[in-house]
Amino acid sequence: MIFRLDERLIFPDPALAEPDGLLAIDGDLSTGRLLLAYQNGIFPWYSDDSPILWFSPHERFVLYPDELKVSKSMRQILRLGKFIITQNQCFADVIEACSQVEREGQDGTWITYDMKAAYCQLHQSGNAHSIEVWEQGHLVGGCYGVQVGNVFCGESMFSKVSNASKTALIWLCQSGIYKLIDCQVHTEHLESMGARMIPREEYMNRLRDNA
Repeated sequence: MIFRLDERLIFPDPALAEPDGLLAIDGDLSTGRLLLAYQNGIFPWYSDDSPILWFSPHERFVLYPDELKVSKSMRQILRLGKFIITQNQCFADVIEACSQVEREGQDGTWITYDMKAAYCQLHQSGNAHSIEVWEQGHLVGGCYGVQVGNVFCGESMFSKVSNASKTALIWLCQSGIYKLIDCQVHTEHLESMGARMIPREEYMNRLRDNA
């Protein structure tokens, strides 16, 4: 059953989501609603031509920092100091760059104007963060996401040069800030770095333990 939200800041039980993870439609992208969503393992994912869709997958694709796999070639790149990494220096630029990435099998972007505005507000409230990767003074990669306790709910990443987005992910894992990185969508790239599927119950326990 798909639930229709109204102006009240409530969500149905995430366990009631459809097999594809779709839980509810409508509502809004206010800071309060977004925070409530992420605290309950729910996130928005939709396009300009649809209502707001809220998902809570029955399995989550996550990366535990202590399970991170860094290839020998990547370790060498990091040792060379090719990239400079910063945090929260240009959140709006990172989300804009992520919205412009062409992704296989996707026509357009789900990072709409309203989504960008909502997450910039979430960043201003201190709950959304960006990681920037620089090369010779140019922003060449990065990622952004929402923090729930010690869990980083990754929303999107981009890379304009090889290994830039990998560098951002490695920094997240090695920063000591997070005990879990929620990658949301499975990719072979992230799986090769140690990400794996876990049941929703395990994911929700991590959110509660680290909140």
